[in-house]
Amino acid sequence: MISILSSVFRGMVSRGSRELSQATASAGEAAPRLGGRPQSGFDPFRQEEHEFVVIGLGRFGTSVATTLVEHGRNVLAIDSDKERVQYLSTILPHVVQMDATNLEALRQAGVDNFDTGLVCIGTDFESNLLATVLLRQLGVNRVIAKARTRTQREILLKVGADEVILPEHEAGIRLGRRLAAGHLIDYLEVSGEVGVVELLAPPSLWGRTLAESNLRQRYGLTVVAIRRGDELLVSPSANFRIQENDILVVLGRIDDAERLRQ
Repeated sequence: MISILSSVFRGMVSRGSRELSQATASAGEAAPRLGGRPQSGFDPFRQEEHEFVVIGLGRFGTSVATTLVEHGRNVLAIDSDKERVQYLSTILPHVVQMDATNLEALRQAGVDNFDTGLVCIGTDFESNLLATVLLRQLGVNRVIAKARTRTQREILLKVGADEVILPEHEAGIRLGRRLAAGHLIDYLEVSGEVGVVELLAPPSLWGRTLAESNLRQRYGLTVVAIRRGDELLVSPSANFRIQENDILVVLGRIDDAERLRQ
């Protein structure tokens, strides 16, 4: 998301405290073991459970792994490409070259001790599928996979993936909605059609207070923040008066946010 939504939600991300053991750069040597899996399901609030194995270090997988590391999470990154691994060893603290479709190699690397596995192999769906199945077989508590098509998504869900994302598809939808709406800058989907939407205040709201705008009653939208120039106001009061070029961050149905321009 862009800077405004990042500013609003920056404080929601906590940092992990434990250090990951140094991983080796070959498939035959054991990677770090970080303790047993939880007995009663994944708990996102338990700090010790924020340990991730990322398989497939293309652009998407690398972005996921580096972002997790930047937020203090313990990450083991895996890829079969030796040159790619060597390059990323200067960026990621724990990266291993191995064949992620080899069950024994994954077991020796201690993958079964990680709480969340992300399969981000983009070009070889057979390898993507097999790696997903093996993570589930090893007992990884939560498995998230990347797909390129809706058909791939359905297959991955059927073989045990907890969540499947389609980055290209979702990026296309986001761009299309932004271009179609005109005033809509960006949005973060929360559930289905509900999200946090960032949009330019339409002329119909200029000069009105939030109370006078009555966005909650008219559109079902709640204003959670307003950007005016370099200033970001979180939870603005009802008497805040909207001006031209203000950027509103609202919570509600994305379709309702798009209706504001009408």
